Amino acid sequence: MKRMLLTLLAIVAISVIPMVAENYTQYVNPRIGTGGHGHVFLGANVPFGYVQLGPTEHTHGWDWCSGYHTSDSVLIGFGHQHLSGTGIGDLGDVALLPVVGRNQREVVFSHNDEMAKPGYYSITLRDAGSPYVKVELTATLRTGMHRYTFALGHEAMLLLDLGQGIGWDSPKQVKMKQLSPRMIAGYRHSMGWARSQKDYFAMEFSQDVTLEKLSNDTLGLITTANSGKPLLVKAGMSAVSIENAIGNLMTENPGWDFDGIKEKADKAWNNELGKITIDTDNSDDRTVFYTALYHTMVAPSVFSDACGEYRGADGEVHEGDFTNYTTLSLWDTYRAAHPLQTLIHREKQADIAQTFLHIFEQQGKLPVWHLMGNETDCMVGNPGVPVLADLVLKGFDVDKDKALKAMVTSAMLDERSMGLLKQYGYIPYDLEPDKETVARGLEYALADWCIAQVAKVVGDQENYDYFLNRSKSYRHYFDKQTRFMRGKDSKGNFRPSAEFDPLSTKHRNDDYCEGNAWQYTWLVPHDVHGLVDLFGSEKAFTQKLDSLFIVEGDMGEEASPDVSGLIGQYAHGNEPSHHIIYLYSYVGQPWKTAQLVRRVLREQYRNDLDGLSGNEDVGQMSAWYVLSSIGLYQEEPAGGKYIIGSPLFNEATVNMGDGKTFTVKAMNNSDKNIYVQSARLNGKRYDKGYIDYRDIIAGGTLELTMGPKPSNWATKPKNRP
Repeated sequence: MKRMLLTLLAIVAISVIPMVAENYTQYVNPRIGTGGHGHVFLGANVPFGYVQLGPTEHTHGWDWCSGYHTSDSVLIGFGHQHLSGTGIGDLGDVALLPVVGRNQREVVFSHNDEMAKPGYYSITLRDAGSPYVKVELTATLRTGMHRYTFALGHEAMLLLDLGQGIGWDSPKQVKMKQLSPRMIAGYRHSMGWARSQKDYFAMEFSQDVTLEKLSNDTLGLITTANSGKPLLVKAGMSAVSIENAIGNLMTENPGWDFDGIKEKADKAWNNELGKITIDTDNSDDRTVFYTALYHTMVAPSVFSDACGEYRGADGEVHEGDFTNYTTLSLWDTYRAAHPLQTLIHREKQADIAQTFLHIFEQQGKLPVWHLMGNETDCMVGNPGVPVLADLVLKGFDVDKDKALKAMVTSAMLDERSMGLLKQYGYIPYDLEPDKETVARGLEYALADWCIAQVAKVVGDQENYDYFLNRSKSYRHYFDKQTRFMRGKDSKGNFRPSAEFDPLSTKHRNDDYCEGNAWQYTWLVPHDVHGLVDLFGSEKAFTQKLDSLFIVEGDMGEEASPDVSGLIGQYAHGNEPSHHIIYLYSYVGQPWKTAQLVRRVLREQYRNDLDGLSGNEDVGQMSAWYVLSSIGLYQEEPAGGKYIIGSPLFNEATVNMGDGKTFTVKAMNNSDKNIYVQSARLNGKRYDKGYIDYRDIIAGGTLELTMGPKPSNWATKPKNRP
């Protein structure tokens, strides 16, 4: 009965999509970030969909993590799953490629023949200069739909590739079989970044086809008659079974109306994009904003079938009464992407919390970087803790006791340097062969602060005291002589000066992770005033912070490629820097925050193929833009204290559901009038430089009067965050 109910609910969810007054998808340019180091996905999907159906190229290195880069012009297929903005590649699984000969394995194409918008992708492929097929793609949550229009005189042939993927993983077991004249099904089990990934598929065709298996059963050739009419293909995907893949197909896409599915995808995107409306006369700003908002909704991805079943972190099949999610890039997204979700996707947060708690039950710890049901343990710290703590502290429907247990258990394991942290109170670099000890320690400290706040809410004094004390472990790394966070050995000595270079970002071979001492010294967002105290005074703190945006130098031959988007040594292209600009508000200098926010918004986000200064990182880069451009940013890792910066738009309205909206109006706003002169909240004078989450979700209007020069607004200690 539960499975039947979930199926019916899925049908209703697909069929009844609220109408919106404006066409927001027209403002989205999905190509932004397909060049440079953006690594974004290009193709057809719906918000938070399990299926991301799009073009896949050969892998030529780091910039092909999503399977596509605008510098390339050779396609190997149209895969049903992709990553967006990551620094490691995977997926591209279960790919179809229309070919002109049975031995063809790739197609040369022109970007001039491509067209993409949210929920739809098309390309015309040519042979010897002449079109031989028009490819069109669209999607639902768990299915992809293809429309191939072959030119008359060309055979209708599709290559089914279960082996190659995008070159980042290895197939371990594959199978394809023809179930009927119009249905093909199979699976692909692989090992890559996701160590044990299982993909099951079922493809239904609009006319009879024949499947011929080719080399090693990883390639198949699908042929059919070319009547001049489009060949339609519907592909259901599942991580559980072929039967569930068929079920997803029958539930979400039972007919053959390609244009109807495309229209529903467009409506789904419009419904989500319309949750924030902006007032601006700058068309590029509008495009960058809605593209950024679009990019924040590629993931997390739904990871349960229409019947409710999903493959858990233990590799087993589970049946849940919630929507399970995957592609959790938490080291990146805890900073801005999840705080943005708590504003505009409030209806999804209980399921996000359930996902985290079930992952904890199945693998013994909260997720670190979860991909297709697999824990990759990628990056440092306990980044699942801030996300779950944020949901608890903001009052979402979360079992607080279970959440606290999951956080405490995860933080008390002996893995990933935590055993050393418990023993020494910090992580000695001479005892940790994997290095990155400063980065690990600082990330653990901010997560521990989050645990303490949840323990306080629950009334657990013992855990509150323990983790609040451990959250101050960042102090061990601070060298008062150099005023940098530095590695320390087991005897309490800082790394010798001869081995210390504050500019070095040697990749995975020093005390930091994708960064250097200049960038990591500020990673104390949970206790900014405690960090100020380490410097000895606000003046000393501010002088050092000012220097960050000025000092330049060589980061070394082995520098991490992630450290990009530099303003001095501030690296906006990578996440450890994302909170730093807002630190000025804590020491009574919000005008410096305003200057830098506007500079980053203008210089590091553009309506261009290379429009991102670093990896999209599964929505984080774009979430920073969305929040900062409307004038708000959550600095502390949990709890909902949003710093007021410098809004880019004259007006932005956030629709949070339940009839509640929150509007930020910037009066006299311009590229010169970037400083807040005064503020009013719901008509009353407002002197604080921040606003609490509870005040935002209550609905209302924040009016900011802008001017060309810094003012005294929010500078008094009582008005600072």
